[in-house]
Amino acid sequence: MKIAIYPGSFDPITYGHLDILKNASEIFDKVIIAVANNGSKTGFLTVDERVELIRQSIKGIDNVEVDSFEGLTVEYAKKHGANILIRGLRAVSDFEFEMQLSQTNSALCDEIKTVFLTTKPKYNFISSSTIKEIYKNNGDISKFVPKAVDDYLKSK
Repeated sequence: MKIAIYPGSFDPITYGHLDILKNASEIFDKVIIAVANNGSKTGFLTVDERVELIRQSIKGIDNVEVDSFEGLTVEYAKKHGANILIRGLRAVSDFEFEMQLSQTNSALCDEIKTVFLTTKPKYNFISSSTIKEIYKNNGDISKFVPKAVDDYLKSK
């Protein structure tokens, strides 16, 4: 069974993230979307909120699970029997950072490989940071995030 980990902050999850996730779910037997809990950063949403919103957003994708973790991604992957890390690319500007991260992970554990997946062009400009900025300025984010996220943020 090919198990892949799709790690990230997903703060909040966007349609771009879901596009990557759907592609990964068609390639791998099981995908774990792993929400990173970085104690040194204050998130927009709590880790528990992010996990719950992702769960609501992925209904119908049977081979995907949601979890959270702290620490090194490669250690989390090993613990879950995964040897693939999924990283999403929106634009060429993402590539340098993602390549560096991939090479670092490879240096830590060369059995774990990174697979880069690209989003559809219509999602290239969407980032969690952009969503937060639009939301904080009372803009409409409904075109960029799953309904569960939009509804939740409207209720906050």
